[in-house]
Amino acid sequence: MRKSRLSSLWKDVLLHLFRIPATQKYPYVPPDVPDGFRGRHLFYIDRCISCKLCERVCPAKAIEMIDIEGELRPLFMLDRCVFCYQCAESCPKDAIDFSKNFELASGNKSQLVVRPDEEFKESEE
Repeated sequence: MRKSRLSSLWKDVLLHLFRIPATQKYPYVPPDVPDGFRGRHLFYIDRCISCKLCERVCPAKAIEMIDIEGELRPLFMLDRCVFCYQCAESCPKDAIDFSKNFELASGNKSQLVVRPDEEFKESEE
């Protein structure tokens, strides 16, 4: 019985030895992120009308309105976010969008905050 298990194991090893790998060599080969992927938030401050709808509809309470130059703007806390994008769907001026940036792992919570006054860098995408 033990010998049949070993022969079966070697058979599987030989079958899989020359197959194309099922996984990608990330991070050396960048992944192909599908359209509609919900990554890091993008915020367009010039479109925002300070209606606070995004803050009200967020089920995770991951949005806090803060004062920027006398106007209330959303501060996104990605450590709380569930990426449901109710905020983007409810925004009447399309001031909130999502990017394909999925690399959000961090040991520092301050890096998981999207401030309304920061510019989105193309290198992040």
